[in-house]
Amino acid sequence: MKLSKRSFFITVVIVLTIAADQISKVLVRANVDLRNGISPGERIPLIGDAFVLMHVENTGAFLGMGSELGETMRLILLLILPIVVLAFVLRYIIKDKSLDYWSLFAFSSIIGGGVANVYDRVVYGKVTDFLFIDLGGVFKTGIFNLADLSVTTGMIILVLASFRKKKQDRIVS
Repeated sequence: MKLSKRSFFITVVIVLTIAADQISKVLVRANVDLRNGISPGERIPLIGDAFVLMHVENTGAFLGMGSELGETMRLILLLILPIVVLAFVLRYIIKDKSLDYWSLFAFSSIIGGGVANVYDRVVYGKVTDFLFIDLGGVFKTGIFNLADLSVTTGMIILVLASFRKKKQDRIVS
């Protein structure tokens, strides 16, 4: 069976997103720990204090939300629900042939990031987070990973594409 150019594009984006995330997490877990003289949560400046590496194991979702939930609720909300949603998104982008490549890239990035974090929850029972941005009070993030970055980037692209489409629709009508 030969993949269409479109299916190949979707597959490559998803696989590369998962691979980049998992490789980065393996490197962080192997190199940012007590064996290397780095205590949990210690800040390692990458670009001054603005971009910092800080290894944290997260049992919840984004920014630790849901980590206080019981085991059953965490299983439903952080594992089963994301798998169902990711499957529906994948089905949608495969079926809807009208999506442009930016939208395909965005949805594929979201799927790849979601799968990478679900994989961590299944295999490790938690997600490895390690990046932190603090632009001196102007902008500050929680601790995140490349999967989170992929999901967020995908969402931003979809929002921008939506605004662009609405603007084009107004011009046409």
